[in-house]
Amino acid sequence: MTVRELLARTSSRELTEWMAYEKITGPLDTRLRTDIAAGIVAATVHNSQGPKKRAKVSDFIPTWFKRRKTPAEIWQDVLKANAALGGSIRERTQEGGS
Repeated sequence: MTVRELLARTSSRELTEWMAYEKITGPLDTRLRTDIAAGIVAATVHNSQGPKKRAKVSDFIPTWFKRRKTPAEIWQDVLKANAALGGSIRERTQEGGS
């Protein structure tokens, strides 16, 4: 699917939600999550050499963010991305409708 087709099928709200989700969890594409597999192999090799300090898998996986953002900070990032993509915010009604 081309970028043009993706943008035609996806609302700016959905796209910014996916962007925020990926910022928190790391790449969505499983081919790019080889960092976890590499971390498992690296920790296994390291620990098999009999080091004094045993390594954890997380010792070999890149940290996506130094500090976790609060939900309010993440929401502000979503709003900025939404605005940058030309989106708008619709307020919900009291009945919960959009």
